[in-house]
Amino acid sequence: MSFTFRCYDPEADAELLHSWVTQPYASFWGMQSATVGDVVEEYSKIQASGHHHALLGLDDGVPAFLMEEYLPLLSPLAGVYATQPGDIGMHLLVGPPAGPPRTGYTAAAMEAVLERLFAKDNVERVVVEPDARNHKIHVLNARLGFEPAGVVTLPDKQALLSFCTREAFHSARAALHSSPIHQGASL
Repeated sequence: MSFTFRCYDPEADAELLHSWVTQPYASFWGMQSATVGDVVEEYSKIQASGHHHALLGLDDGVPAFLMEEYLPLLSPLAGVYATQPGDIGMHLLVGPPAGPPRTGYTAAAMEAVLERLFAKDNVERVVVEPDARNHKIHVLNARLGFEPAGVVTLPDKQALLSFCTREAFHSARAALHSSPIHQGASL
């Protein structure tokens, strides 16, 4: 896997993203009944916001996942927890595999996203708020160094607020790569 990133284009990439967000496995993304036009509208707002933006993760040049980064202080998390300087919010949606599913692919994609975020000197902590019922992502988050802070109420869901510091990520990544089951891990 060779991941790179490019800016998400709300018009040009809408059909691709629509095909991902309407998949049954993407139910927690909240766009199951969205139209292509809805995707264009939502991501045009995100890209124009100045504090929230989306990138496509490419695997050998082929779109494979969507990542969003945002400033928690300017998001629905504002007032829900005590934001700190250096906090950045993150969302991740992996597209359906082009071929047979590859074991550990989602973890590798998330690792690439976290590596990208922590490469920024001003980022000290990554904040996530997945749906509290999304147990698969909670397991993956924990594997990569996220610590749950508790369930919070957001406008669209009950979310498990979790944080990952730079140090926790580096420790989790080192443990993951030294584990004999790393290549056979699920997700």
